[in-house]
Amino acid sequence: MAESKKKCRQYSVDHLKFGFLPSEADKRLPMCLLCNKVLSNDSMKPSKLEDHLRRYHPDKINKGLKYFRILKEKYEKRPAVHCMFALTSKSNDDGLRASYNISLLIAKCGIPHTIGEQLILPAVEEVLKTVLHKSPFDILKRILLSNNTVQRRTYEMSSDIESFLYNYLQTTSFSIQLDESTLPGKEALLLAYVRFVMDEEIHEGLLFAKALETETKGESTFNVLSDFFTEKSIPFTNVISVATDGAPAMAGRYRGFISHLKRIIPELTSNALHMRLFAQLCDENDENFQRLLLHTEVRWLPKGACLTRFYSLVESVLEFLESKDPGLKENLLNLKADIAYLTDLFEEFNDLNLQLQGDSPNLIKTKGVISAFLG
Repeated sequence: MAESKKKCRQYSVDHLKFGFLPSEADKRLPMCLLCNKVLSNDSMKPSKLEDHLRRYHPDKINKGLKYFRILKEKYEKRPAVHCMFALTSKSNDDGLRASYNISLLIAKCGIPHTIGEQLILPAVEEVLKTVLHKSPFDILKRILLSNNTVQRRTYEMSSDIESFLYNYLQTTSFSIQLDESTLPGKEALLLAYVRFVMDEEIHEGLLFAKALETETKGESTFNVLSDFFTEKSIPFTNVISVATDGAPAMAGRYRGFISHLKRIIPELTSNALHMRLFAQLCDENDENFQRLLLHTEVRWLPKGACLTRFYSLVESVLEFLESKDPGLKENLLNLKADIAYLTDLFEEFNDLNLQLQGDSPNLIKTKGVISAFLG
């Protein structure tokens, strides 16, 4: 199947009301008249252009189209010498943008920052000389990729993402999921994940990971969340639903975390009712467990463990769905053999993963474990 091409968005005259013109270097890229920042083609959406105006130029939100038309006329009448300096500045900005984009790629791959100078720049130099037959000197000197530079760029981008997330949650409704975990040193850790809608798409991300200094009771958990919301100016009224692991400290009726939260948000929805009904059904069926596991990006909770737990309770799940969702029950029955196969497969992978962990892994031990698994 041919790979679908990414849609290229075009500039519209309506974008001027947000303070944007098409970039002189590339008409497919929007440029802000207020800060001269050039955004990506994917940002050529009214919602994203308006978001840039709201975040970086909040004092200009209510200026209107007439104000930006005047700015446009002044921009188009600027002296030729300004254009010359702007071209030089644009060239430097391109190198800076490339440095940030490559730093982002390095961070996403989780590889050492030194690869920028050791591999990426030499590879770019080779392409410029061999394929494009151009001198690489002028280009490479504008792309800074030292170890410290990549580290600094990554930190700046992560800080900007955090600030954007906190600011966005101040003005939109979202769901929150909480989970308590224990680190190897027996420190209690509270992780909070949020799910929200932005640009007509559902997004999910880690909100924070905070240590529970004293106890792990519902009130302590609520106080950690409350302090964080107060620090980031996020109103509790924006929370529309909450999910937890079902532990008594989280779902307790009187002193659990959800009970404290419902005192502030009475209309809050949660999965506590279904969880209690399912736990009661598992108890009546004499199951070894009373709840399912919900996987999040907690690295010490493998996805295979969630699948193993699900299949061990599959008969109770089918009985529970009989009155709740008969259609889903029918689909589950049809896929029961596939789920069993995946459960066995992931269990093997989980066992292999555990054997490769430890305080002192070495090449001989690792090779022996993998060879035995493949054999």
